[in-house]
Amino acid sequence: MDNPDLIFNENQLNNKKSTGSHILNQKKEGKLSLWIDSQARTLFIFPAVFLILVFSVFPLVSSLLISFTRIRPRMGGYQIRWVGFKNYEKLFFGSEQDHLIGTIEGGMSVLGGIVLLIVTILMVWWLYLCIKNKVKILGILGRFITAISLIAFTYVFSDTLLSGRQFGTLPMTLIYVVFGCSIQFLIGTGLAYICTLPVHGRPFFRTLFFIPITITPVGIAYQWRMLADMSKGPIAPIWEWLGLAEFAWGSDAWAARSMIMISDAWMWIPFIFVVMLAALETVPKDLTEAAEVDGAGKWLIFRDIIIPQIAPVAGTVLLIRWIEGFKLVDLPQVLTHGGPGISTETMTMHSWTQWRTLDFAGSSAVAYILLFVSVVICVSFFNLVIRNFSKRQLS
Repeated sequence: MDNPDLIFNENQLNNKKSTGSHILNQKKEGKLSLWIDSQARTLFIFPAVFLILVFSVFPLVSSLLISFTRIRPRMGGYQIRWVGFKNYEKLFFGSEQDHLIGTIEGGMSVLGGIVLLIVTILMVWWLYLCIKNKVKILGILGRFITAISLIAFTYVFSDTLLSGRQFGTLPMTLIYVVFGCSIQFLIGTGLAYICTLPVHGRPFFRTLFFIPITITPVGIAYQWRMLADMSKGPIAPIWEWLGLAEFAWGSDAWAARSMIMISDAWMWIPFIFVVMLAALETVPKDLTEAAEVDGAGKWLIFRDIIIPQIAPVAGTVLLIRWIEGFKLVDLPQVLTHGGPGISTETMTMHSWTQWRTLDFAGSSAVAYILLFVSVVICVSFFNLVIRNFSKRQLS
């Protein structure tokens, strides 16, 4: 027969063990909960970061490696050979130089030489002032890259456009982005400012200006292709009345470029209009009314009160528009197919064309040159314009 005291001691010992293990499990669960709470931000962000790594960073790195190779299709696969910087050398100094940069034959024109000299002097003086003002090493490095890039862009334009020679996809992309998008910004901001004034029919015009943003880019390209048809388009009688019925805009380089910039502006001005209208309507009425009471005119109010208030939004909108402008490919493809020749071809279209001809390495090299150019321009604009203006506003 079992001893009751022994059985009681064993049960008590088991209860203590179970209680101890339960307390230990609670402590472990508590530590796990605390760890999860402390790492909640990382755990929630990780799925998105993982997707970005898989679908963005990996293609970015792989395309960079491809740009240093020579890929040829073969039976059952591809032949890949490492060639180093030869693809970039071909684009800047070899057979693809005319396509990317333009016809550089030496003998720069007087106007081109003067412009290049002025820009070089200004950039050297700017760097000297930065060093004199004891800017940090990283800031000096960034400004040096900006200055060298601007001098290089100026050299390309001086030796091609200002010297009467054909320029390539790189200068054409810069014209689309810097000139075309800046004109769009001015028009969109002007329309937004008009719609903030006491003008009759403001709701109608707000709706009217918003319509183009709802149409797909390819649809806009075909629309303007029909409108610009001088002989069979819906407004062909107007072209005939103006004496332009026999004019083929698609065979003239600057006419074709202008048509692309006009259609691109018609598509993107509504976006700028909507954002800038929202920014203008957030300007405090007390400031403008006080300025009017003090006798300030419309221009002084706009310059000294409205512009400082909307400048951060304006800089951001312009930066977004520039980034989108670097990716322009649908409008020139539908309207002109890059013609006449390569006059309206952008760098994105250049890369896409080489990809279609199975020159994968050359296409990747063009894409990375475009990435470098867009990053330098956009980062320089952000650091030197938007960031400096924000610091002045805070001070």
